[in-house]
Amino acid sequence: MKSEFNKSWVASKQPRKQRKFLANAPNHIKRRLLAAHLSKTLKVKYGIRAIEVRKGDEVKVMRGSFNKKQGKVATVDTKNTRIQIEGINRTKKDGEKLPVWFYPSKVLLIKLDDSDKRRLKHIKLKEIKEDKK
Repeated sequence: MKSEFNKSWVASKQPRKQRKFLANAPNHIKRRLLAAHLSKTLKVKYGIRAIEVRKGDEVKVMRGSFNKKQGKVATVDTKNTRIQIEGINRTKKDGEKLPVWFYPSKVLLIKLDDSDKRRLKHIKLKEIKEDKK
């Protein structure tokens, strides 16, 4: 694999090449890596397993020391593929509170922000196609 991003590259077993692919990927591809699993109720409702996380979505942390904590997504960092959740902070020794970053695959989407109608458009199209069959 070359030093810049290569669209024709398919896959490799080597972790260093996988890391390189993710690090050099452009933002429109990194955006797809910001997907999180849906809760059981949302999975049944929309008929999909995962969707990209957006600001305003309500999530539940599934891994780490903040396990089972819930909150709204405050910021989404596409460049570094991570998210911040409102109300989840880490306290420094001097008492200062820092927001904690989470990898999107370690959270569960509980409630989707439906202010953007285009976001769920492809899901509704999928439901319509299945109903015709």
